[in-house]
Amino acid sequence: MQVDLEGKLGKSQVITKTTPSAGQGGYYCNVCDCVVKDSINYLDHINGKKHQRNLGMSMKVERSSLEQVKARFELNKRKQEEKKSEYDFNERMKELQEEEEKQKAYRKERRKEKKRQHSALTDDDGGGGMDPQMAAMMGFSGFGGSSKNN
Repeated sequence: MQVDLEGKLGKSQVITKTTPSAGQGGYYCNVCDCVVKDSINYLDHINGKKHQRNLGMSMKVERSSLEQVKARFELNKRKQEEKKSEYDFNERMKELQEEEEKQKAYRKERRKEKKRQHSALTDDDGGGGMDPQMAAMMGFSGFGGSSKNN
């Protein structure tokens, strides 16, 4: 059952003595055939004894047997175990994210190391692929210096 609390919001309606109770202002309960003036009282009515009896519900509490109590405890125990498995899932997701971040950092470090090695090889060459002894004989080793600083 869904209650339309905003259906008549901001609208005016003329109510006479001959207006049916379902058309009067306020909230109408078709189970009890009564009109309640505001939403708070309507919710109180819906949860009240008169309305619940008209729906066929008993407000009396029945006594539970030992087997019913044990079954309820077992059900609650299973629910707690399911929650633990959900927590395990969340913890597992966190672990996977941390592992992925570690792998990214490792790959980044490897790339930096390769760049360092590559730059070290090009610095040692000095002559752009020329043998260092040949470059020294030709006089290339003493000019300028390296613009790359590690």
